[in-house]
Amino acid sequence: MDLEEIIERFVEEQRASARGQRKELLERDLSGTIKLLEYLWTVLGSFEGITLEYEFIGANGERNYIDIYYEPLGIGFECEGFVSHAETITRRRFSYEKRRVRRKARLQIVYYPFSRDELDYEPEMCRQELREIIGIHTSVAGSRAMELLSVYEREVLRYGLRLMRPLKLEDVKYCLGCKYARARKVIDQLESKNMLKAVGSGTMRFHEYEILPKGKDILFR
Repeated sequence: MDLEEIIERFVEEQRASARGQRKELLERDLSGTIKLLEYLWTVLGSFEGITLEYEFIGANGERNYIDIYYEPLGIGFECEGFVSHAETITRRRFSYEKRRVRRKARLQIVYYPFSRDELDYEPEMCRQELREIIGIHTSVAGSRAMELLSVYEREVLRYGLRLMRPLKLEDVKYCLGCKYARARKVIDQLESKNMLKAVGSGTMRFHEYEILPKGKDILFR
């Protein structure tokens, strides 16, 4: 399954679970959101913990929505088109947008918007900034990972999460720049901590590994 199919399936799952205004928002043109999802996949390696059109309530009970919310780190990502958000904006709408940003701040949501032009014409900058913001907040939230994982184990998990397939022994060797014995030892350690699971069954030699939820949680929660 290619990335386009993965995103399409994820969006349909989000639509199927939505109700009311959130469902209406998910039925609109999501081209900007989909573009942002493509970049997030390259950084996170999955859509686990992501909600589209995430609902939050303002102080006055008003419902507000964020294009993409990454719950493990409390980051709200948005894609804003120039015409809809700047060129024709009214004074009243402008004030509403500022209140909306303040509501996010009160809820301790990290607001991280991109313009559609940036996503279309500056892809490498967007990817780098996503890596930086996620890396910064992962470092803050990941002190537990520092305690329980070696630097080699953390790097293997991070590298594996960026792949669109199971992790292989050759991937570990490449990621760490090491030989077979070191790679094999790191895999065994992660398996013993219930963060990796060999793909397959029986007595065959395992060459592919799935990152388990515990392995993802320790980095991103």
